[in-house]
Amino acid sequence: MNPICPSNTPEQASVIARIRQKKEDYERYNFTKMQGRTLRAFFDLAQEYETLENFYRICVFVPKEFLGFDSCLYLIDEDTEQLRIACDSLNGLGMCGMSPPEGIEIMEEPYEKDDSFIAPIRGNKRLIGRKPISMAEDIIGMFEVFPASLFGHQDKLFFEKYANRIGYNLHYKLIAIQNEEHLKFITNLVSDIEHNVIVPNMRYNLFLRNLKKEIEHLGELSKQIELILKKASQEKCSHLDAIQGISTSMHELYSHLMAQHEDVAKHYRNTSLFLESLLRRDHFEKGQLVLKRRLCRFKQEIIDPQLERYRERLLRQGCLIDEESGGIPEEEDIPLAVDVGLISQVYANLFSNAEKYCREVTDSNGNKVKFLTYGREILKDYFGPGQDGIKFNVFTTGPNLSPEEAKHVFEEGYRADRDRNLPGTGHGLHFVKKIIEVHGGVVGCEPTPLGNNFYFILPLKAPINGEEHPGAN
Repeated sequence: MNPICPSNTPEQASVIARIRQKKEDYERYNFTKMQGRTLRAFFDLAQEYETLENFYRICVFVPKEFLGFDSCLYLIDEDTEQLRIACDSLNGLGMCGMSPPEGIEIMEEPYEKDDSFIAPIRGNKRLIGRKPISMAEDIIGMFEVFPASLFGHQDKLFFEKYANRIGYNLHYKLIAIQNEEHLKFITNLVSDIEHNVIVPNMRYNLFLRNLKKEIEHLGELSKQIELILKKASQEKCSHLDAIQGISTSMHELYSHLMAQHEDVAKHYRNTSLFLESLLRRDHFEKGQLVLKRRLCRFKQEIIDPQLERYRERLLRQGCLIDEESGGIPEEEDIPLAVDVGLISQVYANLFSNAEKYCREVTDSNGNKVKFLTYGREILKDYFGPGQDGIKFNVFTTGPNLSPEEAKHVFEEGYRADRDRNLPGTGHGLHFVKKIIEVHGGVVGCEPTPLGNNFYFILPLKAPINGEEHPGAN
């Protein structure tokens, strides 16, 4: 027995109960040997043939070959929501798309018309809830069998159940086709992103470098004018004031353009980092996050750039910033092997949350305070003997989360009751959780005096083993 698979669980009991119910159902159906063979052949062939056209043929030709009955498969058109012929045992696909004969209608229960027996084809309700396929309503078609005058004792029940099997198999095939189309779309989209977004974005770097050269040239011109001004002043030039005004304007323009360039360059570097790490081809090809680890100075390369992005916004909100508090000196920037782009987005989410949720509180001295602080500390043997962890904290003042809220705050879509009127989707912290877990770490939230501490813990020494590291999604 596999020790990781518990032998007695409510789920197992439910499965066994369902199996026994099926056993009793088949005993009650009392299908003939040939009817049993018909069902087995249908299931085998439905799995063997992949295209919808061949599946339609199987639906109508299996009863004809095994039981001698003709049949016609009708499906609901997704655009018109009307029944259309998909296939019949007399013409194959020759009548596909045509309207059914008069009297063949969508009905909740099986019925008879002339010498035909017609049963509804139902989709899988569980899959309908999870996969919004336009064709997958409860009833997705009708199945006609004839001549009904030759039916035996159990033939009506058999073909009612046969129609149900058509429905379930058809629904799974529709989902498989839809998933295949989605995968093709994603594959093409990744190529489009690489060609139309990533590569052109890299060219902006050249543009920014050239722009900086032009601005620096403007600065040199400004210096030359200052030299001319000194000479003109000595010679008591009549245009001295005008030249002085032009010089001052040029210097101000140079300073303004250089500051603007630096802002744009910072934005470009950050956006490029996020684009490359999120839209990485490997993520899409492998269906999971794929890390590109490299050794980095964590504070200098990750924390500081993201804090600078949010510094002005935090200060505008009246939130003061306590520069690096915790158990590691600021100057000791411990190198870690991480995916810099993804971990940078972890801090971007944490600082963004601080901007939204930091609140003023009263400290033990009766003073009103509102601040953010961050820090790091070594946790000895956190991941096992000799396997230290490093804990990264981002603390903000505000009302404490309840123990229940702190427990669920990293779940997808979760938001505390008091924050439901604030902008947000509840996705940010779930994203943080995924990124940290794929690095082999853990996340958490600690309500503490004056506020809440959001933290994550990474192994202090993570093996690099090459650049790429696939992780669980």
